[in-house]
Order: sequence, then C-alpha cells, then structure tokens
Amino acid sequence: MIIETKLPKVGTTIFTVMSQLASSHKAVNLGQGFPDFDGPQALRDALVEAMASGLNQYVPASGLPALRQQIARKSESLYGCKVDADTDVTVTSGATEAIFCAIACSVRRGDEVIVLDPCYDCYEPAIELNGGVAVHVPLHAPAFSVDWQRVRDAITPRTRMLIVNTPHNPSGSVFDAADLEALADITRDTNILVLSDEVYEHIVFDGLAHQSALRHAELAARSFVISSFGKTYHCTGWKVGYCVAPRALSAEFRKVHQYVTFCTFSPAQAAFARILEDDPGHYRQLPAFYQARREQFRQLLADTRFKLLPVAGAYFQLVDYSAISDKDDLGFCEWLVANAGVAAIPVSAFYETPPADMRLVRFCFAKSDQVLAAAAERLRKL
Repeated sequence: MIIETKLPKVGTTIFTVMSQLASSHKAVNLGQGFPDFDGPQALRDALVEAMASGLNQYVPASGLPALRQQIARKSESLYGCKVDADTDVTVTSGATEAIFCAIACSVRRGDEVIVLDPCYDCYEPAIELNGGVAVHVPLHAPAFSVDWQRVRDAITPRTRMLIVNTPHNPSGSVFDAADLEALADITRDTNILVLSDEVYEHIVFDGLAHQSALRHAELAARSFVISSFGKTYHCTGWKVGYCVAPRALSAEFRKVHQYVTFCTFSPAQAAFARILEDDPGHYRQLPAFYQARREQFRQLLADTRFKLLPVAGAYFQLVDYSAISDKDDLGFCEWLVANAGVAAIPVSAFYETPPADMRLVRFCFAKSDQVLAAAAERLRKL
C-alpha cells in the first residue's frame, strides 16, 4: 500500500523530541511550555463535584451555556466587547482545535494565509490540510515587532486570513494599541479574516494591558479570537479552550467543530464556569504571579553567559547563547540537554526560513522554584 502524505514537511514536533531527550538524559525540562504545578484547588474540587453530580454526558456542541455566559461577561468586562453567549462563543477541546476549526471553515484551496514568523507550529499544517498556502512574513528581531508595511506588501487578491499572536510564543512580545490600529487599517475594506491567537491573554507584564482584537470594533467584526483555559488555570492537559467570533463566523466555525470533537469534556466546562463566577480574581492576579517567576528566572541567569531578551508577556524566556557556542540552535539544544542536563527549544522550529546567524533558544519559566533553581545551577556552569 502506498500512502501519500498530506503533510510532507511535518514530522514529530520539536516539543516531543526535546521532551524525550530530556527524559532520556534525566535533564531539567524547560522546553515544553506547560506548568509543573496544579491549578486552583477550587477548580479541581469543582471538577470532581461535576462528575459526582452526573455531568458526564454530552453537553451542547457549542459549550455548556453557563460557561459561554461567563466567557461573554469576561470579554465585555475586560475588553468592552459585547458578546452574545448563544451565538458568538464556542467552547473547544483546547486552543489548537479552535485554530484548526477557524482555518478549516474559512480557507479554501488556493487561499493564502499570512503568518508572522516565528509562529506556533500548528498554524501551517492546518492551512495546508485545507488547501491553503501559508505566506510567511518575518517579525523584527530581537524585539519581534511587526513590520506592518511588510505585511501589507504580502497581501494579494488571494489573501483570505491573517494570523496574529499576542502575547507571542516564542518571543514574549506583545501588541500595543498602535498594532491593533495597523491591523485594522490593513484589513479595512477587504474580505480578509483575522485569527487572533490570544492563549496567553492573562499573562502580560509591567502594567501593560492585553491588546485583544475584541478591544477594536472593526477587528472584532472580522476575527476569530481564541484563548485557552489551560494556560490561565495551569491545567493544559484538560484541553479546554474557546473561540469568540461574530455570529456569521461562529456559525461556520461550529459546522466544523461539531465534526471534529462535537463537544468538550463536560465536567471541566462546569468547573470553569464555577471558578469564573466565584473567583475572577485568579486571572486578574495572573500577571503578577508570572511576572514574579520571570524576575526570579532572569535573576538566576544574570551571572551566566546567556544574553536575556526582554519578555513582555507569556511564560517563555528567549536567550542568546552566541557567547557559549557557535552551533546552530538545534545542535545547541541537543548539546545542552546531553552536557548540561537542561532542555530548551530551538527558536528555528518556529520559522519557515530562520535567519542563518540566529543563536536563540526558548526556556519555559512556568516551573516551580526548585526546578528553576536546579536548571539555573546547571546553566551557570556553562
């Protein structure tokens, strides 16, 4: 039997590769982006209560009504955007599913989708599986800001969607209000849709406000805005996310969603609805929680030969290792895990064509104090 792959450029993800290497070398894993601590006790208790009460069967495909209502209230409270919980909010099995459904319902064969490199690795496979073409526009390193003129120049009559991500993975850069204005200006009077990946929306530092596409009326009218409860509540394995989009876009989104997962883990939806109502302070306090971890990690690495890049959001720290090695970033990560016992992610994995002279790797600082200290002790020896 001959099987012709639909994803010839895709192999095992770099996150899996580096985690396997970390395990085989008994290394400290700062590679894969997940916390090593649990979410709020109240959330876990609410999950158990939901299961014990019998909420173990299907809920509506669009999501438990109580959870959709809480998402709509949060969107209006934080971003001033009135959202209809019945027609504009869909609960999904993680943000990755939401990203796939948004692309699948919008992109047809030959359509172009602009992505900003470095970008998360699930974007392009979803585009290609739906017959689209990913058009890569590089961000400006080392700040990883958007050159909006370059984005404008990349638009053609075939451009169907533009994907943005703030706070940004892997760099930690964030949009400001001028970025939203530029994005609105570029897409105005076009049929271009926006997919705004905002899974780290509640992890923004130094008093900055998260610039959601929902803040801007023009953008909200053409955007799929996607977020993740797993990132906000330290439970990535629960795989619960959501998409906020205007009625017409949500209707198309739901046509795909119902045949991908139909509905998402019911008890978790009830638990999230409960904690959003009972403890909205959790997501409001999250910036300070992770900023303290950012500062701790940066202080631990201050006397190393790594050059630390600024981090304005999310829970990743990019470092320049050029004072330590002239290896490419994948080679350096393989060397690092074998010789220093610390796993990182090469930033080239987020590019179609990475800059030849780039010497950057990504560490995740969403880890316990003990893990960060153990990693830093090893890194200080380099």
